[in-house]
Amino acid sequence: MAETTLQRKPALLGKTKEELTNIALELGLPKFTGNQLAQWLYVHRAETFDRMTNLSKKARSLLAEYYTVGREKPVTIQTSADGTRKYLFPAIDVRGEQGWVEAVMIPEGDRATLCISSQIGCKMNCLFCMTGKQGWRGNLTAGEIINQVLSVEEADKLTNIVFMGMGEPLDNVEQVLRSIEILTSEWGLAWSPKRITLSTIGVRAGLIRFLNETRCHLAVSLHNPFAQERAQIMPVENSMPLKETLSLIRSADFSSQRRVSFEYIVFEGINDSLRHAEELTRLLRDIPCRINLIRFHKIPDVELKPVNDSKMEAFRAHLEKSGFTATIRASRGEDISAACGMLSTREKLKQQQ
Repeated sequence: MAETTLQRKPALLGKTKEELTNIALELGLPKFTGNQLAQWLYVHRAETFDRMTNLSKKARSLLAEYYTVGREKPVTIQTSADGTRKYLFPAIDVRGEQGWVEAVMIPEGDRATLCISSQIGCKMNCLFCMTGKQGWRGNLTAGEIINQVLSVEEADKLTNIVFMGMGEPLDNVEQVLRSIEILTSEWGLAWSPKRITLSTIGVRAGLIRFLNETRCHLAVSLHNPFAQERAQIMPVENSMPLKETLSLIRSADFSSQRRVSFEYIVFEGINDSLRHAEELTRLLRDIPCRINLIRFHKIPDVELKPVNDSKMEAFRAHLEKSGFTATIRASRGEDISAACGMLSTREKLKQQQ
């Protein structure tokens, strides 16, 4: 088995080529070793130092003395009848205790999309989110984020990545931006930014940096167009009002090369009325965007309910009549509880028994 996150040596996975070069020089190794390490970590995807065969045995021994590679295999894999797969990865939290994060692979035609996590738990406490019930237990490192991409069984077949797993990505902006750099750099995984989307509920400082420093797509979790009602299900509305998030988006450069979309989970009797649809179209009328309507996956101890298909269709029809591109996202992986946080919560409870 590859080195585990339980080991205290720092990991090389998640380091930039410049950082890898500095590490090599500090260990007395040739400068070009940094480029070799980047190749082994991100191109050849080596899980152990022994696989890095163009490094001398002395170099590999020296690296192993002070560092780990940083690769970690999933401890649980669940496969849905529809092909969706949920992976559970171990991660150590801020208290030094065992935590868990999830990644979900969603196949659709010739696409294979991986939803990845950025935090252990989440501090945003959205009413409808199981991850928020865990509370915040720590930020993932760039290496732990990249490990999810490299360690799923479909790693070589992935076409898209979405930062839409556990946690609020922009609450861990430094490590998320570092992971995006590794994903998109020529010395890294060399992905096009157009294949990466980041989903956020709105974190001011992080959103500004994301908009300025990347060309990746943006998805905003909106869920209610009325500020007071949104605050009841999304406490972030009190510290970062939706109107401020929309103002930042209006000032950003979005084009055919970079898209913005809005996620809208539809709850029965909460945000599913004509009044909500009309306010949603008013708020977004000057922003070229797509609106994704999402069916709610019920979670324990939360009274929110999903709406029926006819109401979802009616809501979409109103948006389309108003000139928006609107989709109803198909429910995936319900038989394996694919909603974020379900599997990790069960694992956490199991460990406590």
